[in-house]
Amino acid sequence: MDALTADRLQFAFTIVFHYLFPQLTMGLALLILILKTIALRTANEEYNQAAHFWTRIFAINFAMGVVTGVPMEFQFGTNWAAFSRSAGGVIGQTLAMEGVFAFFLESSFLGLFLFGEKRLGPRLHWAAAFLVFLGSWSSGYFIIATNAWMQHPVGYRVTSGGVIELESLWSLLSNPWLAWQYPHNMSAAVITGSIVMSANGAFYLLTGQHHAHARIFIRTGVIAGAIASCLMMYPLGDGQARNVAAYQPATLSAMEGLFHTEKGAPLAILGQPNMETQTLDNPLVIPDVLSFLTYQRFTAEVKGLDAYPRDQWPDNVPLLYYAYHNMVGLGTFFIAILVFALFALWRGFLYESRLLLWGLMLLAPFPYIATTFGWMTAELGRQPWLVYGLMRTSEGISPRVSGGNALFTLIGFFGMYGVLSLLFLFLIYFEVQRGPTAQAQGPAAPVQTGSLV
Repeated sequence: MDALTADRLQFAFTIVFHYLFPQLTMGLALLILILKTIALRTANEEYNQAAHFWTRIFAINFAMGVVTGVPMEFQFGTNWAAFSRSAGGVIGQTLAMEGVFAFFLESSFLGLFLFGEKRLGPRLHWAAAFLVFLGSWSSGYFIIATNAWMQHPVGYRVTSGGVIELESLWSLLSNPWLAWQYPHNMSAAVITGSIVMSANGAFYLLTGQHHAHARIFIRTGVIAGAIASCLMMYPLGDGQARNVAAYQPATLSAMEGLFHTEKGAPLAILGQPNMETQTLDNPLVIPDVLSFLTYQRFTAEVKGLDAYPRDQWPDNVPLLYYAYHNMVGLGTFFIAILVFALFALWRGFLYESRLLLWGLMLLAPFPYIATTFGWMTAELGRQPWLVYGLMRTSEGISPRVSGGNALFTLIGFFGMYGVLSLLFLFLIYFEVQRGPTAQAQGPAAPVQTGSLV
C-alpha cells in the first residue's frame, strides 16, 4: 500500500471514530439546556433529574471525544507534514482558538455543572449549563471553520516560498461556506442527540422503568428532532447544496451522478454510476428538478462532469454518489418517523404505541450512519484537493513516512479503539441501568416489566 492511501485510510478511520462522540455531546448540550430551562421555570424536579442523567452521558462522550481527538492533532505533523508546513499558519488559528477558548470553557463548566449544583443554586447552575452549551457549540464552530477553509479557502495569500499565510482572520471566521456548513452540521448533531434521547425513553417505557422520566426523554427528543430534521432538509441542506454548486461545481455533478451537461437536468433518486459508460444504470429520476433546485429554473443548464477536466473530478465518483444519496435518504426517513411521532405525541397515543416505541428505540444508530455519510460526502467531494484549488491531497503527506509505517499505526488504532469501544459501551450500559435517579423512578408503564415483547 502506498503512503498516500495509508495516510488517507488512517485519517478517515480515526476521524470517523472520533466524531461518533462530539456529535452527541453537541446535540445533548442544547437538549440539556432545554431541560434545565424547563426545570428552572417550572420547579419540576423530574426535569432537573433528566438533565443530570443526560449530563452523565454527555461527560462519558466528552471524555471519549478528548481521548480520540488528540491523535487527530498529531496526525497533522506525523502524516501530513507538508500540508501543516504550508497551511499551518491558517488552520493553526482556528484549531488554537478551539482549544484555548471553546474546549476550556466547555470542560471547566462541565465540572461545575456535574458537581456544583448545591453550591451554585438553581440560577447559577442553569448558567453553567448554558456555558457548557456555548463551549460545545463554539468548539464545533472553530473546527468547522477549519474545514470550511479547506473546502473554500478565503482570506489568505501565498508567499514566494509557497507558504499559505492568513491575511484576514475575519474572512476566515465569516467564510461563506461556513455560513451554511456550520448550522447544517449542528442541526445534524441535534438530530443525533434527540434520537438517542427518545430511543432511551422508548427503551425505558418498553421495559417498564423510570416512567415519568422516559416520557420527558421522548417528548423532548421527538419535538427537537422533528424540528431539526425538517430544518436539515430546508433551508440548511438546500443552502449547503448551493454552496457546492457555487464553489465546487464538479462535486455537485458527481454527487448527483450527472455525467453530461443538460438543460432541465433531472434529479436522480436511484441509480448506479457506471464510470465506463459515464451513465447511471437503472436510473429513477425526476425530470428538471435538479435544475430547479440549483438555479430555481426548470430549464436551467446544469454542468455535468464532462464540462470539467478529468483531473478535476472527485477521486471516487461512485462512493461520493452513494454517500450523498444515503445521507439524503436517511434524512428523509428521519423526517417521516419523527414528524409522525410528533403527531402521535400531539394526539396522545405515542406513549402507548409499542410499534412506535420500538421504531424510536431502533432508530438510535441511524443518525450516526447518516452523519458519517454526510462527512464522507464533504470530504470525498473536496478530493483531489486537500485545500480546494490550492493544494492537492498527494502534495500534503509527510515525505519521510512510508506506507508501511502508516499501515502499522492504523492497525494499532484498530486495537486501541476496539478497547475504548468496549469501555465506552460498558459505561453507557451502567448509566442506562442506573437510570435518571435511583430514588425517582416513576410508576411502571402499562407493559410487561423486564420484557421487550
